[in-house]
Amino acid sequence: MNYKAWVAKAAKQPMVLETVDLGPLGAEDVEVAVEHCGLCHSDLSALNNDWGISQYPAILGHEVTGRVTAVGPNAKGLKVGQRVGVGWNSGSCMHCHQCMSGSHHLCPQVQPTMFGHRGGFATHIRSHWAWAIPLPEKLNFAEAGPLLCGGITVFAPLAMYAKPTDRVGIIGIGGLGHMAVKFAAAYGCDVTAFTSSENKFDEAKGFGANHVASSKESAAIKKLGGSFDLLISTVNVKLDWDAMIGTLAPNGRLHVVGAVLEPIPVAAFSLILQQRSVSGSPTGSPVAIETMLDFASRHNVAPQTEHFAMSNINGAFARLESGKARYRIVLDADF
Repeated sequence: MNYKAWVAKAAKQPMVLETVDLGPLGAEDVEVAVEHCGLCHSDLSALNNDWGISQYPAILGHEVTGRVTAVGPNAKGLKVGQRVGVGWNSGSCMHCHQCMSGSHHLCPQVQPTMFGHRGGFATHIRSHWAWAIPLPEKLNFAEAGPLLCGGITVFAPLAMYAKPTDRVGIIGIGGLGHMAVKFAAAYGCDVTAFTSSENKFDEAKGFGANHVASSKESAAIKKLGGSFDLLISTVNVKLDWDAMIGTLAPNGRLHVVGAVLEPIPVAAFSLILQQRSVSGSPTGSPVAIETMLDFASRHNVAPQTEHFAMSNINGAFARLESGKARYRIVLDADF
C-alpha cells in the first residue's frame, strides 16, 4: 500500500508531501481512508510548537472523516466501507479506572491523534476501533470533521452542566464559539454571545444567539452581573476575568475550553459568596462524541466552513493564521 502524508519537518516550516510507512495494522486498530480533515487552531499551535510539546517530523490533523479500509482481527463493531470519524484522540488503554468508567478521554495513557501518532493530513489514518466513531447517515460528512474536535469540546460542557432553561454565555465567536452558540441554541438555552469584533454581532445572531455583547467593554459586561448559569470561554486571550465571573448567577459556572496560556485570576470571595465554580474540560469520550454527532444530525447543527484542497494545505494554514477563516477550515483529500 502506498501511503502518503503532508509532513511537518520543523516548527513554522511549510509541510511537504511524502510517502510514509504505517507498518502493520494493530490487532485492535482500524485503518481509515481520509476523505476530509478539518484544520483546527491546535494544528497551527502544534506546527508552530506554541505549547512546547511538538516533535518533528510530524503528521498533523485530527478531524478526520473517511471510510474504513482495513480492520484488525480484534477490532469490534466496525466493518470495511463504513463511514467513521476520528477526532483529537485515537486510542486509550481500555483498562484503567477512567476508561472502565466511560471517561476514556481522561485516560492517563490517552493517545492524541497528532502527538506521537500519525494524524489525518494523509491518505490514511489508524485508530483504535473504539475511537473511530460511526457517523450518522443524516450528517453531512464533508462538513462533519470539525464536530469531532471543536464540536465535542463545546458540546461536552453543555451536556454536563446546562439545562434547556438555562441562560448561557459563550465567550468568543470563532472556530469553537460559533459551534457553541449553535449547540446551546438548539438545546433551548437563552444564549448570549460575547465577541471582541463588532462585525460578528449579526453573524452571532444568525448562529442562534438571542443577545450579543462586547467582550472588550468591561462596563457592558458588568451590566450583565449575576445573570448566567453557565459561561463557556472559547478564547485563548486575556479577558477581564473578574467582570466575566461577576456575570455568573448564584451557583453559576465559568467553564474554560479555550487554551489561554496566561493564568486566570480568580477572587475567592466572588466564588464563595455566590457559590460559583470555575472548571475546564478537554474533548470527550467516544460515547460523548457519538451522542454529540447524533444531536448534531437531529438538530442540523453544522460548523460554518471554508474548503481547501489538501494539496493547498500550506495556503490553508496561512489563511487560519491570518485570523480570516470563517469559521473552520476543512481540507478535502486530493492525493
